[in-house]
Amino acid sequence: MRTEDHFRWAVTVYYEDTDAGGVVYYANYLKYMERARTEWLRQMGFEQDRLKARDGVLFAVRSASVEYHGPARLDDRLEVSARLLEKGRSSMVIGQDVSRIDTGGAPLCTGRIQVVCVDAESWRPRSIPENIARALTDEY
Repeated sequence: MRTEDHFRWAVTVYYEDTDAGGVVYYANYLKYMERARTEWLRQMGFEQDRLKARDGVLFAVRSASVEYHGPARLDDRLEVSARLLEKGRSSMVIGQDVSRIDTGGAPLCTGRIQVVCVDAESWRPRSIPENIARALTDEY
C-alpha cells in the first residue's frame, strides 16, 4: 500500500522470526526490508523474475546501514516502509523503517539500503532501464 511518499507493507512476527530472548532476531529486519522492497517494485508493475527475463537486469544490495531502536516480539503486527531517497544512473538508495502497526510510534528499526542495477548475465552494473527509472521518478 502506498501512502503519501512511502510504500507500506504489513508483516506479522512469527515464532521462527524470534531469538532465544523472544524478540525478532536482528537479521530478520533485513528480510522484512527485502520483502517490502520487492513488494514496492511489484506495486509499480515490476516483478523480479520478469525484470530478469524481459530486461536482463537484477537489483542487488550494495550496502546496508541499519539501526535498531527497540524490539519487536512474537505476534507483533509490523509495518515496513520503503521510500526512494536517491536515484543515480545505475543505483538507488532506499530508506526503510520497521514500526509496530498498533502503536504508530517511533520506528523499531531504520535502514538505508543502496541497491545497484546489474546485468543478469555478467553481474556488472548497468543503467536502470528507462521504464523503471521513469516509474521511480514518478514515485520520488
